[in-house]
Amino acid sequence: MKPEELINQFSKQLDQIMSGAEGMGAEVQQQLRSAMMSTFSKLDLVTRDEFDTQRAVLMRSREKIESLERQLIELEAAMAKN
Repeated sequence: MKPEELINQFSKQLDQIMSGAEGMGAEVQQQLRSAMMSTFSKLDLVTRDEFDTQRAVLMRSREKIESLERQLIELEAAMAKN
């Protein structure tokens, strides 16, 4: 979920909670939105797609490393026999 989507979802929930405090709601919501945007901009966030892509790359890398380790063990065993 993108930070903007998270903020919008949070704002909607906040609107539901603050529906009783009518005069104060819009101003507080705007200040809260500004604070959240500032906080999110400081965080090192990635999208779900970016995360999934990096996870797939990591899995392929791990598989390749495991394969190379097996090959190394086999080569060491073959050299030890000679």
